[in-house]
Parts: sequence; C-alpha cells; structure tokens
Amino acid sequence: MGWQSVSFLTDAAHAEPICDALLEAGALSASIEDADAGTPDEQPLFGEPGSLPSSGWTHSRIVALLEPDADIDALLGEAIAAIGLSEVPAYTVEAVEEQNWVQLTQSQFDPIRVSQRLWIVPSWHETPDPAAVNLILDPGMAFGTGSHPTTRLCLEWLESNVSEGCTVLDYGCGSGILAIAAARLGAGRVAGVDIDPLAVDAARSNAERNGVVALFADSALPVAGEYDVVVANILSNPLRVLAPAICAHVRSGGRLALSGILREQAEEIIAIYAQWMPMKVADTREDWVCLEGRKP
Repeated sequence: MGWQSVSFLTDAAHAEPICDALLEAGALSASIEDADAGTPDEQPLFGEPGSLPSSGWTHSRIVALLEPDADIDALLGEAIAAIGLSEVPAYTVEAVEEQNWVQLTQSQFDPIRVSQRLWIVPSWHETPDPAAVNLILDPGMAFGTGSHPTTRLCLEWLESNVSEGCTVLDYGCGSGILAIAAARLGAGRVAGVDIDPLAVDAARSNAERNGVVALFADSALPVAGEYDVVVANILSNPLRVLAPAICAHVRSGGRLALSGILREQAEEIIAIYAQWMPMKVADTREDWVCLEGRKP
C-alpha cells in the first residue's frame, strides 16, 4: 500500500500557515520548497539558526503526503478554509509506493575516504581498507557524518595535529566523530561536550561502537580542565559567543582549530580570538574555512 503526494503553488505569506493547517486536517507531512528551484529564478536562502530569513520563497510549492484513501478535495478545502482562504488551489497528485526505506536510505551512504589512512564507514558496509583508521559511524540525528566540508577539514587537521597521548576536547561534539577520530589517532584523554542531549547520547553510542574511551557531557554542565588540542566545529555565531570559554580550555602552548566558518566570516573570527591567541586560516574547502592557532 502506498500514499498520495499532493503538490500545489502558493506565496511566501501563506506557505507556513497552509502547512500547519494541512497537518491539522490530517496530512501525514507537509513541506515547503522553492517553486523556482533549478531555474534562473531560484532563490537560495542561507543563514544560521536564529538568523534565517523569515520571508521564505516568493514562489513556494507545498508538498503534502496523504493516506492512500484520503479525500484530497475535502482535506485541502478544510485546510484552506482554516486560514481564511476560499479557493482550493490547482494541485497535482503522485502515487508514492511503499518501499524498504531503511535499505533505500542506507544505499545513499557509502564509505568516505578522508585521507590515505582515515575512512568513515557506515556500519552496514565492509571496510574498504582494513589497515586504515576506520571510523564506524551511521547517519543520525546528531551532526557529523563526515560528508560536510567542515567535518572533513577538522578531521584532516586532527590527523596532522594529534600526537600520541595528547589530550583533546571536542567542543560541540555532535555525533562525536572528531573526538572518536582523535582517540583512534592516538590521543590519550578525550572529551566532548554538546548543548544537545541527543547528540551526547549519539556520541557515547558511537564511541562504544568504535571501541574508544571518551567522556561526553552536556555543555550545560561545567567543562573542566585544559587540553593540548581543542577543536570546535560549530557555527560562527556560537563561536563568537563562546570564544572566552573555548580558549579557556586550551592549555598554554596548546592548539585550537575552529570550523563551521564561511570564508567571508574568517577575518572577524580571527579578530575576536586574537584576544586570547593568534589564529590563521589552516585550510579551506568549497566556501568553508578551518582556522588554527597556538595559545602563547
């Protein structure tokens, strides 16, 4: 048994209210897309949490998933009326066949080669190079599967800067991939913190799966101690706010790496962190930058 996928056009002002009304009326899901995507009129929307554009797409497409026996006209009519409109928009319907969604999702993720000796391997794959440092990591709710340029930048930086027995703090650990990589690369005491409890749980689970010992904690709790290496792959806004806290955990002579920074944000972040240590661009990939510094 499959489902019905219904799509229609609206404007930015009505897109979110319509989605909410569709869900209230019984839709299984409702999403908003740029109706001009893939054309010269495509409207990219960029931003960080807390600073995302509120206007939405000028030409929006609503896509709703309905039960196979749902009365489309009645459901749309109820949703449209709920937000004060009178006319049901013209819509198209596509059948969505039932599939093995787990298998389909898994097929989209292959092992990622980070470097000559470092791989990220989903648990359902054979390791391409058993002699390499293989990080076993499945896509999940916590950020950090290795596919994003900032994660790759930080992994490459850690490979060059983690020495045998050094201490490492992953500030904003997400899935724990950077802390786990540091431990597998020879670090001694390894810790990670994150504001998201789900990320902390995911990081602990991933550490256990990879056979490494790492302490992961909610960043609402005090983070103690100084470290030889601190890495923070988050976003520019929290990097600005957390600069004093992050730098306080770098020991004298220790190293710091920051990512989640766009090229045009790099100079500002370097200037902020100059209060505690000099920073410079270590590497770039696509539009993203990794900064590094050594604490005096």
